[in-house]
Amino acid sequence: MLGRAHRARESSGACESTRACERLNYPMLPKIAAKTYNMSAHVCSVGESAHEQNSSARHADLGDFRVGEKRAEAWHPDDNGKIKTMPDYAIESITTWDARFPLPDGAGMDALHTNSEYCFAVTLLGSRDGLCGTGIALTLGEGNRLVCEAIELLARPLANMEIEELMSDFGRMSRRLADDPSLRWLGPHKGVIHLALASITNACFDLWAKSRKLPLWKLLIDLTPEEVVRLLDLSYLEEILGEQDALELLRSRIADRPERMSVLRSGYPGYDTSVGWISYDDRKVRELTARAIDQGFRAFKLKVGSAENGRDLRRAAMLRECIGNSGTLMFDANQSWSLPVAIPICRSLAAYRPLWIEEPTHPDDIRAHVTLAEQIAPVKIAAGEHIPNRILFKNFMQAGGLHYVQADCTRLAGVSEFLTVSFLAKKFGLPVAPHVGDMGQLHQHLVLFNHVALGHQILFLEHIPHLRSHFVFPAHLKDGRYAPPQEPGASCDLRLVSGKNP
Repeated sequence: MLGRAHRARESSGACESTRACERLNYPMLPKIAAKTYNMSAHVCSVGESAHEQNSSARHADLGDFRVGEKRAEAWHPDDNGKIKTMPDYAIESITTWDARFPLPDGAGMDALHTNSEYCFAVTLLGSRDGLCGTGIALTLGEGNRLVCEAIELLARPLANMEIEELMSDFGRMSRRLADDPSLRWLGPHKGVIHLALASITNACFDLWAKSRKLPLWKLLIDLTPEEVVRLLDLSYLEEILGEQDALELLRSRIADRPERMSVLRSGYPGYDTSVGWISYDDRKVRELTARAIDQGFRAFKLKVGSAENGRDLRRAAMLRECIGNSGTLMFDANQSWSLPVAIPICRSLAAYRPLWIEEPTHPDDIRAHVTLAEQIAPVKIAAGEHIPNRILFKNFMQAGGLHYVQADCTRLAGVSEFLTVSFLAKKFGLPVAPHVGDMGQLHQHLVLFNHVALGHQILFLEHIPHLRSHFVFPAHLKDGRYAPPQEPGASCDLRLVSGKNP
C-alpha cells in the first residue's frame, strides 16, 4: 500500500536523517518528503555492504586514476558460455523522496530560471539484504512533488520483478511504462510523466549495477552488443536506427576499443558551469574562474540572456580575458531569446570565440534552430537540456538544428533513452556533451561507455559542484578531470536518504 509521509523536519522516520545532516554541518538542509509502496514487510535501506567500503582507497594513486578490478566473483561464464548469476534480487519496495536543496544566493540562476533550489524526484527500489537502487530526476521547485506522485503510478509494474529479468529486455519494459494507457495522454513522452520515468529507469540501472557489484560504466562496457541493444527502446526511430543498425555501431568499434581504454586511466575532462551564473557580479565571476583554473579546469560556461545585451557582451569579454586565448568558452542563453533577437546577439558573441551557444531560443522550435545555425555559422549550437525525448532529438539531428547533443538522463527517460540518443548522435556524426541534471554523478559513467563502446570523441562533461556534499560518493575530479567511479552502482545515493556519514 502507499503511505503518505511528512517533511523531514516533521516526520519521526526522517528526523534521524535530518539530525545526521546537522552533524555533517550542511550549510542548508534539504527539504524532503517520502512515500513508500511496500510489496512485502521488507524495509528498503540504501546502506548495503558496498557502501561500507573505505572510499579513500578508490583514489590511492592520484597521479593516475585507478581502474578497479571486477568485483562480482560469482558473475562469470560457465563452461558452456552461459552466465552464472549471484542470487537474484526482486524489487520488494518502491519509495519516492521529494528532495529539495536550497542553493547559495545566485547559484543555479539563469535568464529564465530564477528559483535557487535544486530538487530531485528520487526513486528507491528496495530489494533483499538491504540492496537498494537509487534513481533521480532533476526539477527546480514545487513541481517536484508532481513527479514523485507520477513515479508511484508508473513504477507499479516493477513490483516483485527480479532485476536480472527486468534488465534482460529493458527496452521493452521502458516502452511499456512510457505507453501506460492512462498516463501516456499527459505527454506523450514528455513533461512530468517522462521525468518520473527517468527517475524509475535510473533506479533500475543503479540496482542492477549494485547487484552485480560493479560500477555502472564497467557493467555497460562489459555487456555484449546484443545485451546493450536490448536495453534500448528504438520505436519511432526504425527508419534511422533499427536494432541491426545499433548492433553494427557497437560491433564496428570492438576492434579498436583498447585504444580508447586509456580514458579509464587519464579521466574524462570536465568544464566548469558554475563560474558564470547570470546573477553573479563581475568580481565573483573573476574569483570563481581563478579558483577553477587552479583546480585544473580549462573550459568554462557563462550564462547570457541578460535584459541588456551590453551586459552579456561585457561579461563575455571579461571571461575570455580571465581564461586566455587557450581556454574554451561556452555561452548558455537558456531559451531566453526569440529568433530575431538571437541572430544579432549570437553574431556579436562570436567575437569571443565560443565553442557553442547553448539553448539560444525556444527548445521546441526546430525551424528557428536551423535558421540560426545557418545565420551565425561557423558558431555552433548546443541543445538538449529541454529536448524531452529521442524522437525530437532525431528531428533536430535530421534538420541540422544542433551541433552538440546535450542529452541528460535525468530529463530524458533515464539511462536507456540517453544511450539511445547517443546511438542516434553517433549515426549522425554529432558529439555528445551531456547536460548534468544529476550534477555529473550518473553521467560520469555514461560518457565512459559512449567513448569506449560507441567511439564517441572525448569532449567535456559539465561540472556543477553545488550538491556535492549531499551524495554518498560524490564525483572525484583531479586537474579538472572526472575519475572513473569505483563503487558499485550509478553514484546517485544521497546521504540524507541513506543516512550515511561521509
